[in-house]
Amino acid sequence: VSSLGKGIAAAFLDTLSEARGLNVTIMKLDPYINVDPGTMSPTQHGEVFVTDDGAETDLDLGHYERFIRTKMSRRNNFTTGRIYSEVLRKERRGDYLGATIQVIPHITNAIKRRIIEGGEGQH
Repeated sequence: VSSLGKGIAAAFLDTLSEARGLNVTIMKLDPYINVDPGTMSPTQHGEVFVTDDGAETDLDLGHYERFIRTKMSRRNNFTTGRIYSEVLRKERRGDYLGATIQVIPHITNAIKRRIIEGGEGQH
């Protein structure tokens, strides 16, 4: 379901919400296992958008910046690969105190935390 304009449609809906006086931001949660699209083939994934803080993200973030009045950052985009990488890094560091790492609760909690962080400090 790639290249159908879902990102443009989402950005347009946020623009309408902003016009009604709402504070908005937008996040792109990508299901692929790659950590970021920086090393992915542009013919398979499309162009990469680099945010002001240096994150290599999906091109949709560039569209979001142009539609809404919010600068995108690494907080506005993450992949399944990045989530798994963060959880595994914490496990290797000993943050889970030897617990068995599982999708529920470890991965799902990491996803929820990233979504909450993505909305903090916007506007």
